[in-house]
Amino acid sequence: MKIAYFDTIAGISGDMVLGAFVSAGLPLEELSRELQRLSLQGFELQASHVERSGIVGVKVDVVISAQPKYHRHLKEIMELIEKSGLSSGVKEYSKKIFHEIAKAEAKVHNTTIEKIHFHEVGALDSVVDVVGAAICLEKFGVKQVYSSPVKLGSGGFVATEHGEMPIPTPATVEILKDYPTLLTDIHSELTTPTGAAIIKALSKGELAHERIRVERIGYGAGSRELGRIPNLLRVMIGELESEYDEDELLTVETNIDNLNPEVYPFVLEQLFSSGAHDAYLVPIIMKKGRPGVLLSVLVNRGKLDAILRILFGETTTLGVRIQPIERRKLPRIEKEVDTSLGKVKVKAVVQDGAERLVPEFEECRRISNERKLPLLEVYRILDSELRK
Repeated sequence: MKIAYFDTIAGISGDMVLGAFVSAGLPLEELSRELQRLSLQGFELQASHVERSGIVGVKVDVVISAQPKYHRHLKEIMELIEKSGLSSGVKEYSKKIFHEIAKAEAKVHNTTIEKIHFHEVGALDSVVDVVGAAICLEKFGVKQVYSSPVKLGSGGFVATEHGEMPIPTPATVEILKDYPTLLTDIHSELTTPTGAAIIKALSKGELAHERIRVERIGYGAGSRELGRIPNLLRVMIGELESEYDEDELLTVETNIDNLNPEVYPFVLEQLFSSGAHDAYLVPIIMKKGRPGVLLSVLVNRGKLDAILRILFGETTTLGVRIQPIERRKLPRIEKEVDTSLGKVKVKAVVQDGAERLVPEFEECRRISNERKLPLLEVYRILDSELRK
């Protein structure tokens, strides 16, 4: 799965996000062209390479030539995004980010999100930052976002439309509630409300010990030199590797209270022979206190029709419930190994980098019948030899 990992070396802001993705390989012209779908006039993007503590990053500036004289409300921004020619994915991401900002601003100013004036956040450059970040994620095919704990400055003040605000600003802190943060002693606004909202709205959280195959790295530069640390946001884009195989299946279920119990084994046989991954029965108490059976089947979508024909043709059910589910399983392959009982087919299961051999039941039953050995004895012998 393609992910983007935001390493907040010196916090995060909207322009740093754009700079990081441009540094990672997204052409500025392509980003600008997509932003024109907003049908907003009076801005252009400019990018330059700058050095921060010996590391070269990209500084992206939103140059405003015709700043509107009014502040936008959330409804106006949502309508602007919705009416644009942007993709549905970009629209969804953009609206989620702005909603996080609106919630925080409303809480800080003790009002509702409908009444909030966005001030800096609703300004043209911030609209470009938020929508631009969503465009960048889509252009790189990112499906999930993660981040390091978000770095915050502390001490000092920053000028806003409401006057001098303490660092970190109330909106930034409110947005990042319940998200991992790291308070530093740097007297500068490392993380802006826009940057905080991008993380809070889109990130799944921190990464622990997951394996990432990094494909691209980019550095977005902040405006000032901080001295002690490089004023950079690093983005790493790549594949999140899992030790588990993944697939999507369907669960098909029905409750039955009027079927001859002798039929159930035959139904299960038919289900398995028609491609069911699993099928099982659970005794249940149904309405009016009647005992019944829950029949549950796990199947690929492509085999659904065959399973439905069996359920409707071989049981008394009049309807079923179908739900998509995700499955994780350990990688496995079939092998044939030499043992004291001859050649045996086994499943080779890989977990934590180690291979484990598991004998198949049908093989154990075959050996039991051929050698006139108890089934449990066959399992004991094979388990002992396969462990070695």
